[in-house]
Amino acid sequence: MSLLQSLVDGVMIGGVYSIIAVGLTLVFGVMGIVNFAHAEFMMIGMFVAYFFSAELGIDPLVGSIAAFSVAFGLGALFQFQLVSRVMNAPHTSQILLTVGLLIALESSALLLFGPSFRSVKTSYQESAFNIGGIFVSMPYLAAFVLASLSAMILWLTLNRTWIGRAMRATAENPMAAQLVGINVKAIYCIAFGLGTGLTAFGGAIVLPYTTVYPSVGSQYVILMFTVVV
Repeated sequence: MSLLQSLVDGVMIGGVYSIIAVGLTLVFGVMGIVNFAHAEFMMIGMFVAYFFSAELGIDPLVGSIAAFSVAFGLGALFQFQLVSRVMNAPHTSQILLTVGLLIALESSALLLFGPSFRSVKTSYQESAFNIGGIFVSMPYLAAFVLASLSAMILWLTLNRTWIGRAMRATAENPMAAQLVGINVKAIYCIAFGLGTGLTAFGGAIVLPYTTVYPSVGSQYVILMFTVVV
């Protein structure tokens, strides 16, 4: 029974890990850039959801939409202003840029919010279902369901929309994509924003059962790269 309990918990946690890592895969697949600052966008999403909950009383699961939107905008802006400058540069330049962005984002969060650990309180925080002796935590289940739903929406976007086909075409051959009328620069911005937005979304939906602090990204960055590999 304990093995089955561990498997259930592992599947639910793994579902969340997949959605915070898929953004990293998307950015690398479309642009060929390894974003070492990716986990910091998860931290941004967690802080957005936290302040929505603490200041406005909005559930973090609902606040995850705002977290996605903020991180999408920041990601697209950073790609347009910074990452685009090293697209054709040596890999060392790309690494230095994203590592520098990591330090800047973490330091900015520390300056703005301080080093304190913050958490939210929800009505379902300690709720669980007992199904045949297997306990299913409500916060874990909610995060898993939302992660699965967002993964399905991403799949549909990539396979059933013009934007998704444009992303796949750009990943396959940027020059050929540009020749058939695709705005490659815009696709890069969208892909980077979508990747960072999904990670922030994942950070927001795990907030009911974890804490947020400026360096929380370091807790997840190895997991992200492990999932991608």
